[in-house]
Amino acid sequence: MSLRDRLQTALKDAMKQREADRLSTLRLINAAIKDRDIASRGEGGEGMVSDPEIVALMGKMVKQRQESARAYEEGGRLELAEKELAEIVVIQEYLPRQMSPEEVSVAIEAAMAETGAASIRDVGKVMALLKAKHAGQMDFGAVGALVKARFG
Repeated sequence: MSLRDRLQTALKDAMKQREADRLSTLRLINAAIKDRDIASRGEGGEGMVSDPEIVALMGKMVKQRQESARAYEEGGRLELAEKELAEIVVIQEYLPRQMSPEEVSVAIEAAMAETGAASIRDVGKVMALLKAKHAGQMDFGAVGALVKARFG
C-alpha cells in the first residue's frame, strides 16, 4: 500500500472515529500533497508525486511545525505550541523511522566509500547518495555538517 493510500485510509478512519485534531492534520497533509501534484503537472510531470517526494514534503511539514512551536513557546502561547506538537506526532506516524546517530555515521561512511569521496569537493556527491537512499530517515541539515567535518 502506497503512502498516499495509507493517508487516505487514515483520513477516512479519523472521520469515522470523529477524531477532530487527527482529521485536521491529515487534511493538511493531503492538501499539501495535492498542491505538490498540481505543481508537478505545471512542471511537465505526470501529476502524481512519488512516495519519496511525499516523505520529503512531510519532513518539511514537521520542521515548519517545530519552528512554529518554538516561536509560540517563546511568545508564551503554549496552547498553540501544543497544537503544533500534536500535529508533528500525527505526521511522524507516516514517516520512516529516524536513524540513530550510530546508523547515520555508518551510512555516511558507506556513502563516502561508494562515491570515492576524497575531498570537501565531494560533499555534494555524498549528500546526493544519502538523500537517495535515506530520504526522510535523517536530518540532512545536520548530516551535511557531519559529512563536511569528515574532510575538515
